[in-house]
Amino acid sequence: MTVDLSARAAFQGDEAQAAALDPWLLEVDNLHVHFVTSAGVVRAVEGLSYKVRPGEVVALVGESGCGKSVSALSIMRLLAKPAGRIVAGRILFEGRDLLGLSDEEMRAIRGREISMIFQEPMTSLNPVLTIGFQIMEPLLIHLRMGEARARERAVELMRLVGIPDGERRLDQYPHQFSGGMRQRVMIAIGLACNPKLIIADEPTTALDVTIQAQILQLMKDLSRQLGIAMVIITHNLGVVARYADRVNVMYAARMVEQGSAEDVFARPRHPYTYGLLRSVPRLDRPRDAKLETIEGLPPNLVSPPEGCRFAPRCGAAIEACKAAQPPLIEVEAGHRSACIRATELAEKGPQAIGLAVARPAGIRTLARSGAPPLVRVESLSKQFVVSAGSWLFGEPPAIVRAVNDVTFSIAPGQTLGLVGESGCGKTTVGRLILKLEEATSGAVLFEDKDLTKARHGAMQDVRRRVQVIFQDPYSSLNPRMTIGQIVAEPLLVYRQAPSRKAARTRVEELLTQVGLFPYMADRYPHELSGGQRQRVGIARALVMEPKFIVCDEPVSALDVSIQAQIINLLEDLQEQYGLTYLFIAHDLAVVRHISHRIVVMYLGRVMEIADRDSLYENPLHPYTQALLEAVPVPDPAAERARMHTILSGEVPSPLDPPSGCVFRTRCPKATSECKVAVPELRKFGEDHYAACIHI
Repeated sequence: MTVDLSARAAFQGDEAQAAALDPWLLEVDNLHVHFVTSAGVVRAVEGLSYKVRPGEVVALVGESGCGKSVSALSIMRLLAKPAGRIVAGRILFEGRDLLGLSDEEMRAIRGREISMIFQEPMTSLNPVLTIGFQIMEPLLIHLRMGEARARERAVELMRLVGIPDGERRLDQYPHQFSGGMRQRVMIAIGLACNPKLIIADEPTTALDVTIQAQILQLMKDLSRQLGIAMVIITHNLGVVARYADRVNVMYAARMVEQGSAEDVFARPRHPYTYGLLRSVPRLDRPRDAKLETIEGLPPNLVSPPEGCRFAPRCGAAIEACKAAQPPLIEVEAGHRSACIRATELAEKGPQAIGLAVARPAGIRTLARSGAPPLVRVESLSKQFVVSAGSWLFGEPPAIVRAVNDVTFSIAPGQTLGLVGESGCGKTTVGRLILKLEEATSGAVLFEDKDLTKARHGAMQDVRRRVQVIFQDPYSSLNPRMTIGQIVAEPLLVYRQAPSRKAARTRVEELLTQVGLFPYMADRYPHELSGGQRQRVGIARALVMEPKFIVCDEPVSALDVSIQAQIINLLEDLQEQYGLTYLFIAHDLAVVRHISHRIVVMYLGRVMEIADRDSLYENPLHPYTQALLEAVPVPDPAAERARMHTILSGEVPSPLDPPSGCVFRTRCPKATSECKVAVPELRKFGEDHYAACIHI
């Protein structure tokens, strides 16, 4: 590793004076990180500088590939070698340059003074070691504790992060914990040695909104109580608004804006930050227009442009933006921006420099009045036998009731949103409708024909009119086929094109329609970005001109700016072709934006059904209310004014669901009556149904 110890000048202004009174715990100064690849040198981080005080929460935000995680791994000295190289800069921790330490000295700091919580807890935890051993390991190594004392401390940590029955669960393995519990274990490991700094890399990306709220509130409280500084890496602007003290915005390996959370959200001083904030669907504002998008993609970091890297996507770009990279300058006290028009933006406002354009119009009405449902789901249930049991010892089979007596309908041209936490049965409902799973009981009627009883020949005809867009666009595309071959395959299989040339023409038309270039038909999936791959998935779903599309978490893996593009595209296609969607998601803001009606599920059962506006303005079921309260709004001022009632506990195991109302174990309104009978969906007003005895 080559390190240039010459550093950029210290930060100016009032922060320099504050640092003298309140010394910085962490200082990342002029950091440059390169990766040597077969395609060339990737400049993953360039000139990155930021600071963290003891006990504060600092957020690092930006699109995928901007360098957030690489900068965190650089602090921990965990870059993949020999490809990853820190070529310049300093990383000062309590005044010591971490880049000048030996591997042995760095090992003494990792876990002891600086700990890191990784994005995916299942891959970060060792599957063959018990949870207890993994929490105790840093205590045994760094604090030289005896095994008995380390075990006592591990139980304390389990209790601290909200894991009940810690003594028993120490001897369990990662696969025996839910996603939220595994993430709590990661936090317990991070807290084990009372570190001074925790780096959390997308700590809640894989978690449901209610568990996300629990985890982040826990981390914020521990930060305050124990004086631990935190660096949170995320692309969720709502999370940043609720929990961060200061914000650093990155774009294409560089820092583009820095400031307090209040300043950055209320008065963004870089066009990229401004665009990000306008791309986010919000629950606290009326849905009066389509989402604004940031068109285009970040530059290739192998050969980035000379000037401002955001200029090709910026509505305020001028010729001078292409000449040189603008420096990060202070435009207001404690607020910095890397834009040559930042002062102009502050003084004249976004409208004057061409940023505040009108949002695209296009609010759709609800489904056509009087139209009979295109899809009807009636008393649908699905059970999975996960263990046959033992007749010798009298053990009954273990059964998961994934879907339990679900009923709803979707009218032509309508979008039905299906929301709920992981494991509630959303995706299983989608698979049952597509007949990728066989229903245990109930009916799925498409154009008044019951698909649960349809034979193979009849389903072949149905599959031309019913399509699906999958959650992960990469794993759902064949890596050995070109984009053109993938999209054309259904045309050729069903003989809907007279020739391969005609199929190619149709593919190019579709690629253009979904916002891709025709020449991309000759590319392979790995040569496209995540957003482009999702557009390919949409083109493939459209090629047979379907009437109904199941969208299974189609934007959950995408950055916020790309997410807005895909949502607007789905809306445009629906208007153009009269498509009907089942939109499965866990992001309630996205579901509200795209859906006409919404079904809320919990542990296989329907809790509430209503049209979009009724559900968000007047949620009746306690679970719906909890879901909406857990969603953070990308506005620190609005977050401070909101009530934050965080739902406790986790979703029970579907192998052993609670008696009566399945939500009663987490419900603030639960009484002894809730244990007795399963509440039925009852009607409250026009087309609004809820399953709760306390309404």
